Amino acid sequence: MPHPRAADVLVETLLAAGIERVFALSGNQIMPIFDACLTAGLEIVHTRHEAAAVHMADAWGRLTGRPGVALVTAGPGFANALSALYVAEQAESPLVLISGSAPLDGVGRGAFQAMPQAQMAGPVTRLSFAVAEAQQIGHDIARALRTARSRRPGPVHLAVPGELLENRLQSRRGAVAQPDDFEPLLSLLDARTAEDILDTLAKAERPLVLGGPHVCRPGGRELLARLQEVTHIPAFGMESPRGINDPSLGAIAEILPQADLVVLLGKRLDFSLRFGGAPAFAADCRFIAVDPETRILEEMARNIGDAQRLLIAEPADTLPALERLCDRAAARQWQRRDWCDEVAAAVAYRPAEWESLASRADGPLHPAEVCRIARDALRGDGEAETVFVSDGGEFGQWAQAIVSATERVINGPSGSIGGSVPFALAARLAFPEARLLVTLGDGTFGFHALEFDTAVRYGLPFVALVGNDACWNAERQIQLHDYGDDRLIGCDLLSTRYDEVVCALGGWGERVTQRSELAPALERAFASGQPACVNVHIEPAAAPVIRRRTTT
Repeated sequence: MPHPRAADVLVETLLAAGIERVFALSGNQIMPIFDACLTAGLEIVHTRHEAAAVHMADAWGRLTGRPGVALVTAGPGFANALSALYVAEQAESPLVLISGSAPLDGVGRGAFQAMPQAQMAGPVTRLSFAVAEAQQIGHDIARALRTARSRRPGPVHLAVPGELLENRLQSRRGAVAQPDDFEPLLSLLDARTAEDILDTLAKAERPLVLGGPHVCRPGGRELLARLQEVTHIPAFGMESPRGINDPSLGAIAEILPQADLVVLLGKRLDFSLRFGGAPAFAADCRFIAVDPETRILEEMARNIGDAQRLLIAEPADTLPALERLCDRAAARQWQRRDWCDEVAAAVAYRPAEWESLASRADGPLHPAEVCRIARDALRGDGEAETVFVSDGGEFGQWAQAIVSATERVINGPSGSIGGSVPFALAARLAFPEARLLVTLGDGTFGFHALEFDTAVRYGLPFVALVGNDACWNAERQIQLHDYGDDRLIGCDLLSTRYDEVVCALGGWGERVTQRSELAPALERAFASGQPACVNVHIEPAAAPVIRRRTTT
């Protein structure tokens, strides 16, 4: 039997780690990996843009908890993936990006597509490094997969010089990693510290527990719900770039200033929480932080400024810490309920008038009405598993405020738009039987429209509802507010037939201009069993800002 190539060992290592597929775009330097995938039976989902491959790996990691793997070529191919890496890094999504790179002997000599890829990806990854020896490639892949799941999850980048992939290894023995090599490194919350946290929570009058993006995923959501059920202390996750103004959290901005203690579990005290300052929080509100990264704990201390307000700052992995808190809390008696009910009511609050907001008879549809109809269409008969992917600016905020599902993927703390169609493809692979709806703006549609081609090629159906207001509405709203309606510039788009674009790519499409047309069009789209686009003409309304007229 011939000695294996490094490319073969790379693929064997991925398979040994339970990786089912890679999301990829082909290129010169990674052709040996494509060839090895064919031999070993590792599926390649090949995309139309490198960023889309990373977005797919990102959504796979968020929805399954298992690292997604993206594979791109060197130079410009790698550079195309960087923005998507930032989205995944901010969303705390476990993934590994493998990029081909220029030959080692070409470094400093002007080699084709040579660039310092490991250094370039460093700021937007948990770890970025280059393979130096063919014999170590299996262990390097295992290190990348382990790191992507360890501590705060996130993307890892591995640059592989193209010529190493064809190198023959002396032996398979010792080249392919063992199962233990893929296991994440854990830092556990000290039992005494857990008791101290619970003691402090028990003494607080109005405590809150806030989880970061990683805690908003399967596993984390259930633990937060369990902690709230046991202690009657409000506990929820935050993953939106809108932070305290996240419309899916209702009137939470009115609750935070009332809290006297906030426990942050993997949640940064960053811009999304106004850095912990007034008026978002009371000046005497105290904080407890559990985070796997010491640098984040130090950042919190700087943002709070007053050492007496940061009661505990403990380095530990979030989900195991949350599980330990749940277990130990169950051994105690917890009495308070009124505060938990008050917070739940605030989070669930939506203005009553939203249910009656209607479109003008002679004009485009109002986003609230579109999202109400989309919400009902996604629910269907109420028995199917549902996945909701939200993207875009102002229209995206209306959708997140009104539409809900058993699983959700949004742009995340990065605030980037454009990833929703690739997200949807990964979501379909993760949930083959789910009812899957994407809402996105018309500007957003332009980023990865050609991934409908990928969806058609792989038979991955979903329904994309495009809110078409023929403009970049988020920027339009800024200009209207800051400069006036006579100073609008660079916001206009054409009222394009995006439905026909999708039809041309082999999918299903329909245009909606009247309210009465929308619900039937969505049902036809779901029934088509194809990648589908429902192109809805909407008015350019500002994103919702939720404020209750009276507070408790």
